[in-house]
Amino acid sequence: MRQPLPHKDKQKVPEPTLRRLPWYLSNAKLLKQQGELYVSSTEISKRINIDASQIAKDLSYVNISGRTRVGYEVNALIDVLEEFLGFSQCHKAVLFGVGSLGGALLRDSGLRHFGLEIVAAFDINPVLIGTSLNDIPIFHPDTFAEKMQTLDVNIGVLTVPIEIAQQITDCMINGGIKAVWNFTPFRIRVPENIVVQNTSLYAHLALMFNRLNFNEDHL
Repeated sequence: MRQPLPHKDKQKVPEPTLRRLPWYLSNAKLLKQQGELYVSSTEISKRINIDASQIAKDLSYVNISGRTRVGYEVNALIDVLEEFLGFSQCHKAVLFGVGSLGGALLRDSGLRHFGLEIVAAFDINPVLIGTSLNDIPIFHPDTFAEKMQTLDVNIGVLTVPIEIAQQITDCMINGGIKAVWNFTPFRIRVPENIVVQNTSLYAHLALMFNRLNFNEDHL
């Protein structure tokens, strides 16, 4: 049985590294499906076009070591990356705004494979209140403070219209939410101790369109 490595001193991991680690995890899972037992930084580099030295540096933050001329044990790499990234734990969340995007997130059972379980949703639409989507109950936002007394959550998912994004953010934080996954294009303001992850689909679209137009103009 593989013995765990001594736990490394806790240190703040650079954001670019955190963004790359899931790529390494996905590739390790693909290699496992293909029957591979070991993988080197060089092999990962060939698959995702990231310099092997950068990959080795990123993995130095993780509780794993490779073998000379062999690389990392694939199963061990998957285990430590999932634990390090928090995917092996269950993080419960609530969602505000059951529109097209919010509804899609509620239907996405795959989020649970990455450690996120949305346990309740809130919306002002009277047609939705009192119903459920993918077995997730939907309540009126006015009941949020009351529900938080029984819901063991500290993450809020924000998919509301931009004109109420700050208002709902304040409501979530006042109710005890410690981290906000913001899908709106509005830059919410939060206290320093609150974690915010902005994931604006529109911003990514704008970047893609801009790069596409630039490339077409330079053909």
